Amino acid sequence: MLVKRLVSSFVSSSGFSSSAGPWILKTGEILRLTRTFSELDILEYSKVSHDSNPLHFDSKCAQNAGFEAQLVHGMLVAALFPRIISSHFPGAIYVSQSLNFKLPVYIGDEIVGEVQATNIKANKERYVAKFATKCFKKGGVLAIDGEAVAVLPTLAVEECSL
Repeated sequence: MLVKRLVSSFVSSSGFSSSAGPWILKTGEILRLTRTFSELDILEYSKVSHDSNPLHFDSKCAQNAGFEAQLVHGMLVAALFPRIISSHFPGAIYVSQSLNFKLPVYIGDEIVGEVQATNIKANKERYVAKFATKCFKKGGVLAIDGEAVAVLPTLAVEECSL
């Protein structure tokens, strides 16, 4: 049986931990989520996205293309970013995302997704936040990086139970 491991944590640039109580998002602070993708995840994502590229389903095809094994869809991995943001800021509006795919992600790889607040501006009763977005493979190796912008209803970071 394949088991998905999801862990969410908050780490600020000063080392402040979420266990100390409610906190307000500030520039430099980081939110993280760890996830391992399974074959079932790939199949379900393919059904919804209609992306049936054989690189995701056929190990031999993937190996012939120069990869070690079947690939996890890059956009499925990148979906960690809006999940991290919306789980800590319910009602957030994801406005934009740029992505650079640096390394392939394979089924069974443990991936750590992180968003780091780089700029926060008040806009009426909401906040426009820019985030550096990164996904790391084992050993802290960068697999995806980019930038996201989201409109947040508040800067109060909510505990989440993912």
